Amino acid sequence: MRTATTTPAQAVELIRRDQDLLLGRTEGLTEAELRAPYDVTAGPLGDFCDSLHDLVAHVLMWDEITLAVLRDARAGHLHWSLDPRWETPDIGRAMNLGGVEAGRRIPSELVLHRFRGVGAALLDEIAQYDEDTWADPSTGAGFDGGIGALAEYVSTTPDGVLFAHAARHLGLINV
Repeated sequence: MRTATTTPAQAVELIRRDQDLLLGRTEGLTEAELRAPYDVTAGPLGDFCDSLHDLVAHVLMWDEITLAVLRDARAGHLHWSLDPRWETPDIGRAMNLGGVEAGRRIPSELVLHRFRGVGAALLDEIAQYDEDTWADPSTGAGFDGGIGALAEYVSTTPDGVLFAHAARHLGLINV
């Protein structure tokens, strides 16, 4: 059985730190500066972000999926993204490319607004759990482990970086 390696408070702190890293890189930049070429570190599924704008859209998409996974689990349902047909490198790559392309069609100001809102909702979702509930296998909606193990699973990049998605792509974590 999977078990969480973090507490809810630790998970919140790690996610907040990761969000702040990305927001710190974008603060005060104009639309043109956010869309300018930026050296984003490729992930294990490929290189698809050409700018900070792209990176915000990419991390935002996965934060939205993580939030939906946790909310679905709280309601007793496994999220569609946990179906093995969705958990392949090809599908992950397609999702990454599609999410970034969709983000390119939205002004940076709105992508950042949504990133902040989804980020706050994700932190609130995790903060509602105490340590016992976080580790209780019955809270995972059938996932092998509780809500904490599920949160860690969906918040870990394919190369094993936990709760540090933006940091991974900003080249701040060696894998």
